[in-house]
Amino acid sequence: MATILLLGSGELGKEFTIAAQRLGQTIVAVDSYANAPAMQVSQDFEVIDMLDGDALDAIVEKHKPDFIVPEIEAIRTERFYAYEQAGYTVIPSAKAANYTMNRKAIRDLAATELGLKTATYRYATSEENLLRAVQEIGMPCVVKPLMSSSGKGQSTIYTLEDVSAAWKYSQEGSRGDVAEVIVETFVNFDYEITLLTVTQRNGSTLFCPPIGHRQERGDYQESWQPAPMEPPHLRIAQEMAAKVTEALGGAGIWGVEFFVGAAGVYFSELSPRPHDTGMVTLAGTQNFNEFELHVRAVLGLPIPEITQQRTGASAVILASAHSDRVSYEGLEKVAEQPKCDFRIFGKETSRPYRRMGVVLAYDSPSGPISEVTERAKKLASMIRVVS
Repeated sequence: MATILLLGSGELGKEFTIAAQRLGQTIVAVDSYANAPAMQVSQDFEVIDMLDGDALDAIVEKHKPDFIVPEIEAIRTERFYAYEQAGYTVIPSAKAANYTMNRKAIRDLAATELGLKTATYRYATSEENLLRAVQEIGMPCVVKPLMSSSGKGQSTIYTLEDVSAAWKYSQEGSRGDVAEVIVETFVNFDYEITLLTVTQRNGSTLFCPPIGHRQERGDYQESWQPAPMEPPHLRIAQEMAAKVTEALGGAGIWGVEFFVGAAGVYFSELSPRPHDTGMVTLAGTQNFNEFELHVRAVLGLPIPEITQQRTGASAVILASAHSDRVSYEGLEKVAEQPKCDFRIFGKETSRPYRRMGVVLAYDSPSGPISEVTERAKKLASMIRVVS
């Protein structure tokens, strides 16, 4: 039995914890607040500021984990190199965690070192720098904090009058203590996908069927699998994903994001952990869901293949108000419906647009993906977060 130090305890960490415990592992869930979702199902937990390097060092020394598994961006990731030197295993690797927790490092690796096709980009450390960057690359363009998740702090600039508000919003949504942003030209794409990619210690790199998704406010609202995709584009995306994950090293699941359009396939972003759009795999779309794949890769258990079992879709359940006491209406109505399921994450507080749960819908392997997605959306609309 291994001890896994889980750094980040939200809904993705909760599903990872459940998958790990089914294989007999011990989880120490860590986050900045008590009773986070993964803490509700873990054997032990710690509440610390993970941007406090000394606090992070202390819990590593206290628990002496077999694996350190980061699940969020706001961590003092530079400490991971010292942990590896001390004999700890960081998932997927210290290099991967450092590069992918910061958009600057991963974008420079992908575009400059590996030659992957990306949007034209610049960096900015102030509102004045942002204005200059926008003027250089043109409009529309997208502004993202170097450290953020789920679209927080991300906005699109259409006119120079948008620059000031975009800078302010980027700083409000930034995680950690990095004020810098990345500015990208807007890619005209037909659709975007997440390609869940699994790297193994002693096996080949595997790819899940592509996942399509729709975003609002920079955060995903629905995802579906498999996403219809031209075979040549899928092959290029797989080649890009294999190249960047090999450069970063280590074993685990990666959420590699791409834009696909008339100009081809563009690398967008990468997460070295289960991806929020990958919650669709909880609908049984694959022989292993993304959390089970991550656990198996972490433990070094062989994964011979990933096969599609169903078509499926997920749709988020969002809160509409601030509250420190929440309940739910409509669960019974959804439970009455065939070929569906739902997950309530167990977050104790709500705020507007906070993701509180997800509805899952599925059909046969050849089922119509558009109909499954619409059904997931309709069912999610039947559940109300009550303040």
